[in-house]
Amino acid sequence: HLETLIDEKTKMIVLCSPHNPVGRVWEKEELLRLARICVERGVLIIADEIHSDIIMEGHTHIPLATLSDEIADHVVTFMAASKTFNLAGLACSNVIISNTGLYDRFKATVGNHWVGSPNIFGMIATQAGYEHGKPWLAQLLDYLKGNYDFLVSYLAQNCPRIKPAPLEGTYLVWLDFREFGLPPMEIKETLLNKAGVWLDYGPQFGSGGEGYMRMNIACPKETLEEGLSRITKIFAAHGR
Repeated sequence: HLETLIDEKTKMIVLCSPHNPVGRVWEKEELLRLARICVERGVLIIADEIHSDIIMEGHTHIPLATLSDEIADHVVTFMAASKTFNLAGLACSNVIISNTGLYDRFKATVGNHWVGSPNIFGMIATQAGYEHGKPWLAQLLDYLKGNYDFLVSYLAQNCPRIKPAPLEGTYLVWLDFREFGLPPMEIKETLLNKAGVWLDYGPQFGSGGEGYMRMNIACPKETLEEGLSRITKIFAAHGR
C-alpha cells in the first residue's frame, strides 16, 4: 500500500518505532522492506525511536539505521531519554545522522534558528540516566508489564467488549471500542463526561483510529484500577 502512495512529490516518511499508538515493535523483515522502498524511491526516513527503551519481554527494538550503511544514509534518527527516565520537562533530545551531507544541512538549519543548544540540566540528567539508570529501567518495565496484564484481565472480566491491543513496546495501550457501535466523538464524550476519564482520541492519530482510544498505563496501579473501574461501570451497561 505504501508503494502505491509514494509519487514524485514524496520526499520524506516518518517511521514511529516502536509504534505509537498501537504498541508494535517492528521486526527486522518489516523494517528492511520499508527501507528498501524508501531507498529505491529516494525517500528520506525520519525514524522516531523515542520509545526504544520501553520494550516488553520477548521483543527486541532494532534501530533502523543499524540495518546497513546504505539504509543509514537515508535515515535521520530521533531519540531521547525523556520517555525512558521521565525527563520530558528537561527538554533534551538526540538526533543521529550518519550521512555527512544531511548532517551538515541539519546542523546549519538548527543553528540558523537558534535551537541547537541543549538544556544543561537535560544533558546531565540524560547522562545520569544512561550511566546509572539500568536497574530503575528494569523495575519500570516489570511494573508496566504488571499494569498491562492487570488491564487485560480487568477488561476481560468486567467489560470484554473493550479490547486492548497486544503491547509489545511503549506504555501506551490501544483500546478498541468498536463493538459498541458508537460514533468516535460519542465514545470520547462518554469517557470524559460520564466516566470522568480522559483518554487520547483515536481519530487524532489519523485514518483508522475511529472507534479506538489510547490509554497511558505509566502510572500507579491504583490510578489505573480507578480509571478502569470508572470506564467499565459506564460501558458495561451500554446496550443492555
